[in-house]
Amino acid sequence: MIDDDEFELRPDADGSYDTRTRDTRAWVIHPDIWKSGGHARRPELALEEAVALGHALPGLEVLGGTVVRLPKVHPGKLFGKGKIAELKAEFAANDIELVLIDGPVSPVQQRNLEKEWGVKILDRTGLILEIFSDRAATREGVLQVEMAALSYQRTRLVRAWTHLERQRGGLGFVGGPGETQIEADRRAIDTQLVRLRRQLDKVAKTRTLHRAARAKVPFPIVALVGYTNAGKSTLFNHLTGADVMAKDMLFATLDPTMRRVALPGGGPEVILSDTVGFISDLPTELVAAFRATLEEVLSADVICHVRDISHPETEAQKADVEAILESLKVDKDVPRLEIWNKIDLMPEDERAALVTRAERTENVEAISAVTGAGVEGLIARLGEMLSGDARLEVVDLPFAAGAKRAWLHRQGVIEEESQGEEGYRLTVRWTARQRAEFDALR
Repeated sequence: MIDDDEFELRPDADGSYDTRTRDTRAWVIHPDIWKSGGHARRPELALEEAVALGHALPGLEVLGGTVVRLPKVHPGKLFGKGKIAELKAEFAANDIELVLIDGPVSPVQQRNLEKEWGVKILDRTGLILEIFSDRAATREGVLQVEMAALSYQRTRLVRAWTHLERQRGGLGFVGGPGETQIEADRRAIDTQLVRLRRQLDKVAKTRTLHRAARAKVPFPIVALVGYTNAGKSTLFNHLTGADVMAKDMLFATLDPTMRRVALPGGGPEVILSDTVGFISDLPTELVAAFRATLEEVLSADVICHVRDISHPETEAQKADVEAILESLKVDKDVPRLEIWNKIDLMPEDERAALVTRAERTENVEAISAVTGAGVEGLIARLGEMLSGDARLEVVDLPFAAGAKRAWLHRQGVIEEESQGEEGYRLTVRWTARQRAEFDALR
């Protein structure tokens, strides 16, 4: 991005100068690249999402956006000469300083476009990394974002060192411009990555200890997942009374938030986990970096997939979420509940039909996390899913197994208990998870 001190200071209408730092003027471009079989998504909606990403980053003033249809990608400059000239005129007319390109841009393309347009370029991966960097709050989140950013920067050193063209490796007969400096910088980044991984390992061990502590008095884990801005945090706040950041903004939640809560209406106690929102074309650096953050999803008893059912591309968003869950190797046998959120944004007749369809579809609940409509039914359904696999068993314990007996009492699973000559006979109603936890006790 352009530093604030590079801006030209201009007088206001009254002749005075406003010395407040102003936002960077940005423009969004969505390259609509034709592919055989048609488009996976409508380009206008993809541009709308990209503009929303721009608005999610503080310090940017997004003035507009353009869909650029491309029959093919031009290797050196992404766009053709005519389109580059047309966009250059538009950027000059609007005094644009930063162009956000909603897609991958190679280092060479970025360098060439910046020279042509006289602006800074940020591609989709770079923008998402900027947003994550701004939002990361926990130590783990900060470390993971920094690692992802370094991995991204490592691939773009060709652009960073173009001013060192005099410097060549060896005697200058072989090796590209700036190769010595690029390699030095690459080694520096690798050293930083090793340091960050060590720090992250320490944080991961702490999280493992926390999970082990919860396992001693286990509660079912209910993980909320979904496309970014689907309303997960709003639902989380509704169920827990917590004050998690919930805004109509992409990536309003970054770091995972967990609360132990008794579901209203006499429901079971659970650990409710709110997670970072998913998004199409999520940078591979971030998928890898945030795998640890999503560990609670991997160990969840129920996964609630929260969908913005009012969005025109809700089915495509659903496919993106399922693809990421699959890439995380989430167990397909874990019960899943699909939550059709934001029914309050739909016309009344469509809303009524949608609620009826949800009632007739297995493991689907239609709700509005804002108005509370349908939330009671959702809570009841969660209670059924968490206790539905509970079974009755008889357990014999010797007198010496006092710790195991105390654990069963804390779980509240004992329905009947009697004492014999050699120990206790207990009739318990428990889930497979509770049985496994019991068997692991010493």
